[in-house]
Formats: sequence, C-alpha cells, structure tokens
Amino acid sequence: MLLTVTLTLLEGLGTTLKLFALTLLFALPLGLVIALGAMSRIAPLRWLVSTVVWVVRGTPLMIQILILFYGPGLLFDLPLLPRFGAALLSFVINYACYFSEIYRGGIQSIPRGQYEAGEVLGMTRSQIFFKVTLLQVVKRIVPPMGNEFITLVKDTALVRVISVYEIIWMGESYIKKGMIWPLFYTAVFYLAVNGVLTLLFRQAEK
Repeated sequence: MLLTVTLTLLEGLGTTLKLFALTLLFALPLGLVIALGAMSRIAPLRWLVSTVVWVVRGTPLMIQILILFYGPGLLFDLPLLPRFGAALLSFVINYACYFSEIYRGGIQSIPRGQYEAGEVLGMTRSQIFFKVTLLQVVKRIVPPMGNEFITLVKDTALVRVISVYEIIWMGESYIKKGMIWPLFYTAVFYLAVNGVLTLLFRQAEK
C-alpha cells in the first residue's frame, strides 16, 4: 500500500513541480520588466504598472485563479482556458508582481553615486544597468527570492480549486477510501522539495 500511495503522490508531485518550474521560467523575467515599468520616467506607464501590481498583490491568488479560469466564459462567452494553462497564467502574473517589488527594492538600494560614476566614464544607461547595477541587485535579492520560491511550492496546492491534480489532490483522494495518512504523507514531499531549495539558496548566499 505504501508503494502504491507513493507512486500516486509522485504523479501529483510531477504536476506540482511542473507548475513551479514554468512559473519561475516566465515570472522571473516578466517581474524584471514590470519593475522597470514601475520605475519608468513616463508617469502614465508608471502609474498603470504600479496599479496593476497593487491589485494583484492585494487580492488572493485563489480568486485570480478562479477569475482567469471561469472569467472568459462567463463574461465574454469565450472558451475556457485549459485548467493547467489557467493555473499557470495566474501564477505567472501573481508571482511576477511579487518578484517585481523585490527587483525594484534591489535596484533602488544601489547608491546613486554608482550611476553617476558610470555616466562620468561614458557608459550608457543600459551598460550601467547590466554591468554595474544588475550584478549587485542579484546578490541583494537572493534571500527574499528564496522565501518566494518556498512560498510558491506551497501555493501550488491552490490549483486544486479548479481540479488540477497536484499532490494534495492526490493525497486527499484516499480519504474516500477511509485513509487519511496519505494526506499527511504529502507533507514529506513538500518538506523534501523545500529542503533542497533551502540548501541551494544557502549556497547561493555564500
């Protein structure tokens, strides 16, 4: 029985890790773009981006998942997005906004004198950003990024609200068979994944 449950949970873990990896793949670069928009000298763009970030960060991720999955069909009579696609889109938008605030904080923490020194040396704004600022930003954002990565692993459980079969869904399915221990067993998988992430980020910080 333990082997059967383990194989079932590993199937759910595959969905969890797939959602985790694809979210990072798209949200990390998108977050940087959003951060640059939030710091833009163009006031309307800066206001628009900041408003979107405020709305996304100020509302529950579960609501965003439900809106993106059911919204197109109920509001515009459009076909529903695939369940996993709607979940992924929700996670990318949500985490890109959180990442953007981390990026923005890191960028704005760099002393203004370094920008001025780069300009004196004849560097362009893009050269200053990529060769001077970005490398220092990466070092400063590693700890908060590590926290967001761990939170992302746990947040993947929310996609069960639109019947995406992630690991907790698989564990909960055994309750109908009169067994609750597989649901607790899922915690072992979460601890293992987050343990690996914790070790990786500790090495990155060093």
